Amino acid sequence: MLAFAVVIASGSLFYTRYLVNTIKHSERTRAQIWALSIKQIFSSDDNDFLNYVFAVRDSLTVPAMIVDDKGDYITTKGLDATRTYIQVPVVAGEKDKSAKIYDPVYFHDQLEEMKAQHAPIRLKVLGNDWYVYYKDSFVLTQLRIFPYIQLSVIAIFLLVAYTAFNSSRKSEQNQVWVGLAKETAHQLGTPISSLMAWVELMKEKFNAEDDPLIAEMENDIKRLEIVADRFSKIGSKPVLEDHKVYDVVKDFVDYFRVRVSNKINFEMAGNPYLRAGLNIPLFDWVLENLLKNAVNAIESTGNIKVEISGNKTKQQVFIDVTDTGKGIPRSKFDTVFQPGYTTRKRGWGLGLSLTKRMIENYHNGQIFVKDSELGKGTTFRIVLKNIRNHDHQTTA
Repeated sequence: MLAFAVVIASGSLFYTRYLVNTIKHSERTRAQIWALSIKQIFSSDDNDFLNYVFAVRDSLTVPAMIVDDKGDYITTKGLDATRTYIQVPVVAGEKDKSAKIYDPVYFHDQLEEMKAQHAPIRLKVLGNDWYVYYKDSFVLTQLRIFPYIQLSVIAIFLLVAYTAFNSSRKSEQNQVWVGLAKETAHQLGTPISSLMAWVELMKEKFNAEDDPLIAEMENDIKRLEIVADRFSKIGSKPVLEDHKVYDVVKDFVDYFRVRVSNKINFEMAGNPYLRAGLNIPLFDWVLENLLKNAVNAIESTGNIKVEISGNKTKQQVFIDVTDTGKGIPRSKFDTVFQPGYTTRKRGWGLGLSLTKRMIENYHNGQIFVKDSELGKGTTFRIVLKNIRNHDHQTTA
């Protein structure tokens, strides 16, 4: 597609250049004929022939002028008649007695422009050297720039068309995402309700109200309810509520750490007073994706640290998730957030893409790879808008 566009643009420019050169050659030929006609006017006595010569002279369509070897103007053709002459008084104090002379500034500017465009045509008239200068016609000047204007208009049209197509495609993708998410939430509803009922029956039948295993099962069922609620919220604007970021993150980390290998150590650190607008079900989903990504990056044993900090001046909250995994090449820092990107043999590559969407679209924040080194680990940073806490001004 790009190659085809380059061929069309190159062909347009080449053909226009061919036309320009053809017209340019034609205009020089006419200027030469005009110069010869001027020479004949000054050197011929044949009146019939002079009538023909005058007709030839008047056929020139481009602005031109003739100067002698001293630079004095002999005659002109096609210049602006309103600026060619200026009135100057001949006899001081007497009205209506004036003469027309060449406007020196206008003529000088025109001559310099002609000299810049074309080499002069030299004439030998009555033993004197005369020089004929001319400049391109208006049509030729417009033809030079026409292909660039044309290609610019085409480029703008293609850019607008691509933008509209891309926007339409993204809108269609979003509709697919929303439909899939809501259908998933609907399908999860029935088994979750059944599981809740089965747990209640087990507690009643086996008198297991305080059984820790039953309690963990209830926690997992509640988590499934949260997952279903997350999917049901996709496509609608979630409500953000004021929360202490540290508490929200710690609650999820505590839930998550008991569900992964005990060879992975979790650490929480940072400012406990920073606040931000959060939607808990969606933000927990963000944390889950980041922590799962960190766990998958650690092959056997390692550490995952979540640190909360802030920038008081910019009113921002930073959430850094650091792992000691295999790391990400710098060239892939942006690619990891694209749908379908994954380093795992099994996986859809949608986790970080959804995470970016939930942070940017729903929480008005940012997420990016802050730092990564192959073989040493990666740090993802979430940036949220800080809601100032007047009781605890302890932001970093």
